[in-house]
Parts: sequence; structure tokens; C-alpha cells
Amino acid sequence: MGDFENKEREEVFSKKVRAGKRTYFFDVKATRSNDYYITVTESKKRLEDGVFVKHKIFLYKEDFEKFSEGLKDTVDYIKSHQDVVEKRYEFSEHSIETAKAEDDFSFDI
Repeated sequence: MGDFENKEREEVFSKKVRAGKRTYFFDVKATRSNDYYITVTESKKRLEDGVFVKHKIFLYKEDFEKFSEGLKDTVDYIKSHQDVVEKRYEFSEHSIETAKAEDDFSFDI
């Protein structure tokens, strides 16, 4: 099996999230034994040379519960100690909508 076929088989699902100057990619991939895992990639253009810098983490299904609990606890801590204004990045012709974090955001997975 060639590299091209292998890469095609590995990619199962992909979600791209643009968030201001950063883009996040949530990708579901499959191992050779067809076990799914997630890669989370942050991509940001470096101002000085325009090169896209990427940081990636791998999240395996046996860690989903602990990871989501840790993320939720961390986000809840910040929301309870500071006002968080999240940009929705819904671009209209005139403006970008913003919303306070407690409006309708949830990290329940």
C-alpha cells in the first residue's frame, strides 16, 4: 500500500475552527488497527516572516473523559474568577459579534 492510500485511510473526520489570528484543526484519525484518536492542531501565522507555526497534541480515546473533565474544570475556574468575552467570529458585512462566556457556551463533551 502506498503512502497516499495510507494517509487517506488514516483521516476519518476533520473540523476546522477559525478563531481570530489562530486556526484550530480537530482531526479524527485511525491507527492501522482502526482505533480512533484525535489530533488538535493550533496554526498561527508568524508576523515576522508569514510562516504558519503549528502545535499539535494527540488525544487518545482512553483519555477523553479525564481530558474533558480537566478542560471543563480549567475553563470554569477562569470564568468564575474573570469576565470572559468570547468572540464568535461570525463575520457579517459590518461587524464581529461578541458574547460573554456565560451566555450560551458549554464545554460538556
